[in-house]
Amino acid sequence: MTAHDLRSQLASLTTEAFRPELADIDRLPTLDIARLMNGEDAAVPAAVAGQLPRICAAIDAVAARMTRGGRLIYAGAGTAGRLGVLDASECPPTFNTDPAQVVGLIAGGPEAMVSSVEGAEDSDELARADLDALKLTAEDSVVGVSASGRTPYAVGAVEHARAQGALTIGLSCNEHSALAAAAEHGIEIVVGPELITGSTRLKAGTAQKLVLNMLSTITMIRLGKTYGNLMVDVRASNAKLRARSRRIVALATGAADPDIERALTESGGEVKTAILVLLADVDGPAAGRLLEDSGGHLRAALARASG
Repeated sequence: MTAHDLRSQLASLTTEAFRPELADIDRLPTLDIARLMNGEDAAVPAAVAGQLPRICAAIDAVAARMTRGGRLIYAGAGTAGRLGVLDASECPPTFNTDPAQVVGLIAGGPEAMVSSVEGAEDSDELARADLDALKLTAEDSVVGVSASGRTPYAVGAVEHARAQGALTIGLSCNEHSALAAAAEHGIEIVVGPELITGSTRLKAGTAQKLVLNMLSTITMIRLGKTYGNLMVDVRASNAKLRARSRRIVALATGAADPDIERALTESGGEVKTAILVLLADVDGPAAGRLLEDSGGHLRAALARASG
């Protein structure tokens, strides 16, 4: 693609559109600029709401595959790639997932998290190589993330994953995007032109973050990683999380502190198991077996325990 062709393509994208009414924004008082940005951001949730049926269809498809052992893999470049890596990296401490279960791929590798890697986003071959290194299977789900919907790395990842039989999702912020067209599930959150022309880390980035929050969080709810709205699979890896673990057990059971400590000790610190010990009145090993037989779903384990 020539420089002229690329310029013409970018000019056609909503996310790249110039807003003449903001041409003097740099001359405004700081509070006025902040109010403008805040007003822009307020429109993002409504744009996400318009795509909820598509988002939910994608979530159900991802959850079905993850139940069978599949992985959730994000692939993107620049801000989109960083958001995917961020979402993936927060799943182990929040839901006690294996780090290999939710994976974030960014064009250019780890170095690209903090600095630009020239040309990486333009390489669909790099996307294929990154996915091949993960030994992709048909049970995996690959989410290509790109504000423009045309980034070769994200589109290439989705095309390659689909050819391998994996579930594919294309998340972009422009209508009729190549990314959505390449994916089985296309999600297009059209937030309109940015306050700063083409700076898609703004509204587009916020929209992508909201959708990725939904994809991972609701999938984990479907997988039994929560009990109600409590993070019962939280990994107590520091003092704050250990305190949170005790609070979660208390909220779920209403038990007194000594009983909570006893249950956590019997359960090796596993919050979900400790809750089952207290609510089902069983010992730690029995609670562990009930959870294993129930696929890790606490409500199902409680139903088994009650007969």
